[in-house]
Amino acid sequence: MGVVDRKQELFENVVRLRRAGRELPWNEDLAAVRVTLERELGETLSRRLAARLLGVSHTALERWIRAGDLPIVQSPRGRAEIPVAALLELYEAVQSDDDEKPRRYALAPAMERNREAARRLRLSDASATEGDVRATARSLAYHRAVARRLRKPMVEEARHVLFRWRAQGRINPTYADRWEQLLSRPLPEIRRALVEKSADADDLRQNSPFAGALSEPERLRIVREVS
Repeated sequence: MGVVDRKQELFENVVRLRRAGRELPWNEDLAAVRVTLERELGETLSRRLAARLLGVSHTALERWIRAGDLPIVQSPRGRAEIPVAALLELYEAVQSDDDEKPRRYALAPAMERNREAARRLRLSDASATEGDVRATARSLAYHRAVARRLRKPMVEEARHVLFRWRAQGRINPTYADRWEQLLSRPLPEIRRALVEKSADADDLRQNSPFAGALSEPERLRIVREVS
């Protein structure tokens, strides 16, 4: 099996485990297997493979990247690639639209939904106040948007991100413990905590497992307009 085929197989198995995790929340065995596959898969995929997974041409993919519909990051090898987290969201959105329809026909509506979500963001009260820094204001605006649409699958995905960060040693154990406690609470309590205005909440948001929960058009609008 070639590298590209292996990466596709890994990605599709991660999708399956992600779905299974929603049915069996708190199952650490499932989470551990997914982390193992994610480690082999990596955090970004080539644009060639991204186009293949989404069922679109390379030209169409590049057009969406230029339009700000898909994020691009530098891989450890210095290549401009697509984050796996962004691809997971689009891949599942396209499949949920119509499992029988070719993906290229379902992707455009998914992109338009993301643009519409960006247009509907309420940012009028998101500017930095005296004493705030831009990153703090943007983080608060981001988490306000997350809180408004927060549902159990989003919480379960955040819990998995937290599990992975712990396994990789990428988060301070103090913040990991605080997030784990928060994510075990009822949804209304999580929503309130995400938008709390305090120095303590600001610190917690800077280590948030909800990173990547919003689409690229939403993230870009927050970056452009919250200052």
